Amino acid sequence: MLFPPKAARYVFTFVMSTYMVTIMTFVITAVNTGFDAGFLLRWWGAFIIAWPVAYVLILIGAPRLQVLASRLIKKQPEQVQEAQE
Repeated sequence: MLFPPKAARYVFTFVMSTYMVTIMTFVITAVNTGFDAGFLLRWWGAFIIAWPVAYVLILIGAPRLQVLASRLIKKQPEQVQEAQE
């Protein structure tokens, strides 16, 4: 184990934001500017700007969005009955 359990939220946020920003900035940079000699430099510039924004948004928003998503999930009839008991 590299990190203590209390760091789980921050580790998740780091991994999720890095994953999403890497893919999104790569795709958007490629679509908008194409693959040429300066592609990696343009992609890196987009990544450096987008990653801190994504990190903060996930850190702040993920707990609230998890609650919202759980409220949007329809409970199965047996789950509703168990909850009432």
